[in-house]
Amino acid sequence: MSLMAGEAAKNEHTWIEGRISVESAIRGHNREVQAVYVRSGKFERSLRGLRKMARDAGIPFEEAGDEFFAANAHGQSHGGVLARVGPRRYSELAELADVDTRPFVVMLDGIEDPFNFGQAVRALYAAGASGLVVRPRSWLSAAAVVTRASAGASELLTTAVCESALAAAEFFRARGLAIACTARKSAVSIYETDLTQPLFLLIGGEKRGITRSFLDQADLLLRIPYGRSFPRSLGAAASTAVIAFEVLRQRSARESGLPDAAEETF
Repeated sequence: MSLMAGEAAKNEHTWIEGRISVESAIRGHNREVQAVYVRSGKFERSLRGLRKMARDAGIPFEEAGDEFFAANAHGQSHGGVLARVGPRRYSELAELADVDTRPFVVMLDGIEDPFNFGQAVRALYAAGASGLVVRPRSWLSAAAVVTRASAGASELLTTAVCESALAAAEFFRARGLAIACTARKSAVSIYETDLTQPLFLLIGGEKRGITRSFLDQADLLLRIPYGRSFPRSLGAAASTAVIAFEVLRQRSARESGLPDAAEETF
């Protein structure tokens, strides 16, 4: 890297907002937190923990006025807390495959709304997913929305970048993971499928969906049963949550030795 490029990378920054998001960024160690700002007169008891966390990490903790927040905050939901942060650092694909004995890795591909993306990441983190894969698309301009929508989970979940869903599937299949995605035809209910095995799951966006080439090479085609006739599919964030928590349910049942519907099917 040239000296000029190095200086540009060093000076690159964006903003995240809200106490939970900022605390998660500090705790996650996945990006440089350059400074934390609290609106003047906002030194409340609820922010003492954040101030201590910032100071323990050597991060400047400063007061700022309304004009500063108006110029740098994404909206009005910041709660009087902002942080200037550097670019998100990503892990290698191999780290996601090696983090658990039965990894559950998810790729979110084509979700164009940063709020929906953040909601999906929030569900994955809560459900215990091993890691997240994304395409090399910059969410820099939407970091404030993603971190708040994910309740800080986007700063905590181990995340890697891959050029395409097919390339990611090829990598994880070589590591012994079954390749899964949702589909309309020839799909099996998630409640009748063994989701306790090492798993790479692709979630596609509402507009582009999942390509035929990926469907043709997937090991598991999944569907989410509905409680009534409904011709529309769930949104990406909702689908992610339903499947992720079914993975958690099945794995928790197996670990506790309880009978599971998917086990009886196989």
